[in-house]
Amino acid sequence: MSDKDKQGLIGRLFSRKKKEEGEKPSEPESRDALVEEPAGTAAAEPEIPAAAAERQETPVAGEASGHQAKEPEKPSGDEAEPEGRESAGLFSRLKKGLSKTRQRFVGTLDGLFYGKKQIDEEFLEQLEEILLTSDLGVQTSYRLFAEVEEKVSHQALEDPEHLRSFLQQEIQKILQGAEQPWEIKTKPYVIMAVGVNGVGKTTTIGKLAAIFSAQGKEVLLGAADTFRAAAIEQLEIWSERAGVPLIRQKMGADPAAVSFDTVQSAVSRGVDVAIIDTAGRLHTKVNLMDELKKMKRVISKALPGAPHEILLVLDANTGQNAINQARMFHEALGITGLVMTKLDGTAKGGVIVGVCDELKLPVRYIGIGERLDDLRPFKADDFVNALFDRV
Repeated sequence: MSDKDKQGLIGRLFSRKKKEEGEKPSEPESRDALVEEPAGTAAAEPEIPAAAAERQETPVAGEASGHQAKEPEKPSGDEAEPEGRESAGLFSRLKKGLSKTRQRFVGTLDGLFYGKKQIDEEFLEQLEEILLTSDLGVQTSYRLFAEVEEKVSHQALEDPEHLRSFLQQEIQKILQGAEQPWEIKTKPYVIMAVGVNGVGKTTTIGKLAAIFSAQGKEVLLGAADTFRAAAIEQLEIWSERAGVPLIRQKMGADPAAVSFDTVQSAVSRGVDVAIIDTAGRLHTKVNLMDELKKMKRVISKALPGAPHEILLVLDANTGQNAINQARMFHEALGITGLVMTKLDGTAKGGVIVGVCDELKLPVRYIGIGERLDDLRPFKADDFVNALFDRV
């Protein structure tokens, strides 16, 4: 396809669909997290953050305080099934979680394919529109369509059913590249979790803490989202549920100081994993992104080589805007892994394909529900089979 045709293809996207790039991220619980400091007022980066003396530590549930922690969320439903039926139950929940995306994308494809015996020009025009409006992203949609066009022109694809299989295989190849082992080789292994407001970052951290703890790892949490009291309280509840300690300071404290404290405590305790929460950042706000860069530098001073994982949490509801978020966070911080949340509540789950195709980053976990076991390791084959499975 010529450059002129490519431009026409992209142009038709914006005539058929509102521009996703203009979507606003979810509103934060508090506007405090979006307040930018006036130029020149940012605190100097400390060699060692001075706020360590103000640290407030939430002990492991049931320790000296005598506080009885809440029990972690208990799996229910399918997890109660015998072991032989567990895989079928997990796949069933994944399929249910992806139902809206499957209906919007694969369901629309099947509607186009139904009753068609051959691939003609009109068919290709309709296919082009479906790809461009499926939240796969412009670049990925163009690439897939160009490959289809080439195969049709060489008569390598001659009927809609083969085309359906071809698209499934191509999407599977993209996602298989994002399925990489998450190996925790160092101790402590420091994870810095980032993302815009409202993506479910703190909840994801709490669930990860429970997952790692259930694997027999010692976990420590750091509440470095000091802009919102609610974020600290939410992480404290999760630390109690998971039975892991929490390092926190008062609201408004320097997030870098909390991060430094968390890493130092992780080293002295000999824990396996330390997960540091951060305040929601709009990826378009330079001052706020600079704060994250400062935290990353301070963490590396506390422990050379850390953070070992910079985990970006994305909300599938944002559609193609998630691709922009991932790109800008990656440019600023060097993202090493992704978590895609809220796939069960959106028809825009196809964005995970675009993110993986453009950025080539591993997807660690996906969220398909509210329960603890609905945050599950990403398996490309399971995801694609659930997406393309005929009801």
